[in-house]
Amino acid sequence: QVQIVESGGGFVQPGGSLSLSCAASGTSIAYMGWYRQAPGKQRELVARITSGGSTMYADSVKGRFAISGDNAKNTVYLQMNSLKPEDTAVYYCNTAPPTYRYWGQGTQVTVSS
Repeated sequence: QVQIVESGGGFVQPGGSLSLSCAASGTSIAYMGWYRQAPGKQRELVARITSGGSTMYADSVKGRFAISGDNAKNTVYLQMNSLKPEDTAVYYCNTAPPTYRYWGQGTQVTVSS
């Protein structure tokens, strides 16, 4: 049974940093992505990584966020720097493209002064 658990969210002031972790059990992380959903908005793909280390980022986070993976630990990370209030959202980890039954609770990231 596949289980994906996100962690590491929290509250941070603008310009600050947070690091998110995604532990996946029961599946490999060949193509994994971080998504986010802000209140009143659709869920969007923020960053994606392949098992070979290739990455892709949404334009809104390029140069500020970095996705990485540890194949041995089946864990994917998202380092978020220079955070902005518009980064406030619930962040989710899933396959890329996403698998409906793998959506978890996500982790809340709030950027505010």
